[in-house]
Amino acid sequence: MTVFAAQNGITRSMGYTGICWDNAMAESFFATLKTEFYYRRVWPTRARAIRGVADWIEDRYNRRRRHSSIGHVTPVDFEMQYSSQAAEIQLAA
Repeated sequence: MTVFAAQNGITRSMGYTGICWDNAMAESFFATLKTEFYYRRVWPTRARAIRGVADWIEDRYNRRRRHSSIGHVTPVDFEMQYSSQAAEIQLAA
């Protein structure tokens, strides 16, 4: 893995064992996934669970869920606002 990273210009990140802040973003994401989606359903098969989780991540979490890090708007709305502002700046230049 180290050789692959070096050959591809990737800087590896390693935290300290037992330091919760190193993994806080991933922990937060999976807590949201479990609470808002996974545990609210009965999955008939493993394949259905995998597909359901993938669909939830792509549709709900990535596109429609409001994120505190971008001002409590959806990622789609944030991108639209950004594009609109960029176009206004370009027109003004």
